[in-house]
Amino acid sequence: MSTDGTRPVIAVREVGPRDGLQMVKAVLPATSKLAWIDAMAAAGVSGMEVASFVPPSLMPQMADAAEVTWAARQRHPDLTVVALAPNLRGAQNAAEAGAQVVVVPVSASEAHSRANVRRSREDQVAEVARIVAALGPGGPRIEAGISTAFGCSLQGAVPEDDVVRLGAALAEAGADTISLADTLGYAVPAQVKRLVRRLRAEIGAARFGHLHLHDTLGTALANAYAGLEEGVRGFDGALGGLGGCPFAPGSVGNAATEDLVYLLESEGFDTGIDLPGLLAARARLAEWLPSERLHGRVAAAGIPRTYRHAAPSRDTAP
Repeated sequence: MSTDGTRPVIAVREVGPRDGLQMVKAVLPATSKLAWIDAMAAAGVSGMEVASFVPPSLMPQMADAAEVTWAARQRHPDLTVVALAPNLRGAQNAAEAGAQVVVVPVSASEAHSRANVRRSREDQVAEVARIVAALGPGGPRIEAGISTAFGCSLQGAVPEDDVVRLGAALAEAGADTISLADTLGYAVPAQVKRLVRRLRAEIGAARFGHLHLHDTLGTALANAYAGLEEGVRGFDGALGGLGGCPFAPGSVGNAATEDLVYLLESEGFDTGIDLPGLLAARARLAEWLPSERLHGRVAAAGIPRTYRHAAPSRDTAP
């Protein structure tokens, strides 16, 4: 679905096939993953994180990462196919499979960094530099995702100064964009505003990527709105609010994609995404993962009769 050209555009990136599935008990077959990707693309989702290139022994849900990434590229030429890779080997495999964007996680929490990627923060920044050098011009865009940016269940509070310095180091390492992730869902709107403002000032607004929010404490949509007010124009969501980080105890579901789209469209932004199409995709996802509890307020309440996809244009700076 194309955007209408009259409203400010917001990118809502679906991360369910990667982040959503890494915490589920079942191993969803590639055919079902691709059917999910098909349904989301049909609803107008233009960017999707489809896989994580990690050893299958650590995450069997991602054993078919190359197959899914390649197939998604072939089936949906207009879809921006995104993959996560924690190291150079994974990034090279993602690029060979056709990923157009490779997200490299870099934790702001030293404790989480060692639990998640088995490296210090500084070593992971150096790994980003190696990935940038190895994949070179013409390769996929490299997005550094700063995880645990708003707090960590292992370390506790994460100083904002640490996050800003880490963002500056990642920019120096050559990352094309740098995103912020509330991995534990601890953030509150005032904190989101401060950190987004500081990081954008440090690295430049054009280099700021997505805001990746979890809904552990029910604050994901409030935090998304705070990000909007600070100029964020890209958000991650997972259909049905699936997701979490297996190496961050207490991390639970992502912001539900359908709830994000409802909020953004109702506020007069253009996501290009059809909300009924998302709910149809969610119904299929529930069939594929019958043992998983899906979340999200729009699905529970139904789309209200007041909802209008083509909301009036608003005067908002890009």
